[in-house]
Order: sequence, then structure tokens, then C-alpha cells
Amino acid sequence: MKTYSAKPGEIARDWYVVDADGLTLGRLATLIADTLRGKRKPQYTPHVDTGDFVVVVNAEKIAVTGNKLDQKKYYRHSGYPGGLKERTLREQLDRRPTEVLRKAVKGMLPKNRLAAQQLTKLKIYAGPEHPHGPQNPQPLDLEQ
Repeated sequence: MKTYSAKPGEIARDWYVVDADGLTLGRLATLIADTLRGKRKPQYTPHVDTGDFVVVVNAEKIAVTGNKLDQKKYYRHSGYPGGLKERTLREQLDRRPTEVLRKAVKGMLPKNRLAAQQLTKLKIYAGPEHPHGPQNPQPLDLEQ
């Protein structure tokens, strides 16, 4: 029996929408990462982008457990000496709530060029509105 390998031209991409209101950050990020990679499809091939588009709304209302709001830090560096900046999760959610989820999903993707391509299929919005209505996104099944 031959091993099936998906070709880039024969991949059907679906659109999914997720309401992040009250969902746990890490658990949601793993489901989104698997959907972006295509691991929820029977045609999954590791070296081909077989994933779907994911639209996340209400990213500002995401939940975390424990004391992560005050203890979890996000670091960035300007490139200059002494240029290390840090923010807590609470500050990051106030300033750029979409980047919290984007960074969590990015950390769960492989570290290669294919992951950068898969991350472009993730669309995150802080509020309940999104401009992807014509694509007719279906709700993502969160029980799998």
C-alpha cells in the first residue's frame, strides 16, 4: 500500500471561527495550532501546508489560570544595549490583546518556514466583529 502525500494543489481550505470569551489561553492555542497545521484532517502531511483558516474573536476576554495575569512576562528587545523591555500578561492584554494569543500559537508551531506560512492563516480580533463574513466561517469544534 502506498503512503498518501498531499499535493499543494489538491488541498481544500476551510474557514473556522472561534469565540475566545472565557476559554483558557493554552488549551485554545493548541486547538488553533493543530487546525492551522492541518492535523485535524485525514489528508495531513507534515511537509505540506494542509491547514485551514482560523478567525478568533473576543481575544481580549481570554482566560488564564492561577496568578498568570501578574506573574507571566512578555519580553522584547530593541536591539540596543539596555533595551530589554518587559510587560506582564495583564498589561499586554490591555495594550495588544491579539498578540497574546498569536504568540501562544506561534510557540506551538514548528520552528521553520512552513510555520510562518501557516501562521498567516490565523486572523485574530479583540472584539466580537470580524470582516470575514463572505468566507462563511464555521464554528470550530472545541471538543476534539
